[in-house]
Amino acid sequence: MQKFRLLLPALLALTSAACTTAAAMPDTPYRKLDERRRADDHFTQGLIFDGKHWWESSGLYGRSWLAEYTDPGANPLRRKWLAANRFAEGLAAHGDKLYLLTYKAGEVQIFRRKDLSPLGTRHYSGEGWGLTSDGKQLIMSNGSDELTFRDPDTFAVTRRLKVHGGGEDWSKLNELEYVHGLIWANIWMDTRIIAIDPHSGAVRGQIDLAALAPKSNDPDEVANGIAWDEARNGLWVTGKYWPMLYLIRPQGLGFKD
Repeated sequence: MQKFRLLLPALLALTSAACTTAAAMPDTPYRKLDERRRADDHFTQGLIFDGKHWWESSGLYGRSWLAEYTDPGANPLRRKWLAANRFAEGLAAHGDKLYLLTYKAGEVQIFRRKDLSPLGTRHYSGEGWGLTSDGKQLIMSNGSDELTFRDPDTFAVTRRLKVHGGGEDWSKLNELEYVHGLIWANIWMDTRIIAIDPHSGAVRGQIDLAALAPKSNDPDEVANGIAWDEARNGLWVTGKYWPMLYLIRPQGLGFKD
């Protein structure tokens, strides 16, 4: 017992050091490559850019829409308003279709990408937050620390992935984007975006967008919206009610200068 008492402080010190190391995931540096002004009344939920066109979903009951732009600072080419009892959430492009989640209706709405014509709906249990595609399956968040992989035709769950690492609880995962083999995710009410290994669920890196956030006391102006710019090898990032879009390039995590 005496030996254990002598060893206990050392064991506690080692455990504390290990926990501190695990929690101290460093921020990944990034360069700001560009910025674009836009209207500041978008409650941004999902964001997509293909090099020429932008697609965005904006939430809130009675004010939810899906829109297509060639210039985010101009009027949309097309806009689809959702029913007043539908709260638009995450948005993903998969093939020639767009998939739009709803917050609590358990409904994903499907649209033709080229003209936003409706193609039907699929259903799911629980809340819908963020959505992306890895080219084969859709990947969805629901505000927890778990992601679900889903069949694009039926929207049935094919795999579940718990996100972990860095000594943190990664709940409140929100908007998603799949880039360079990693799932990037916004975290609700957090200025950080994280990169997630789609096989293990381990967090591989984090970027803090605090320096880009508007100087405001409005609690709704949270970071949300990630879109890959393949041609310029960067991520467009923004937030709810943010008046700007920013193109950033992380240092590493698949991005090269």
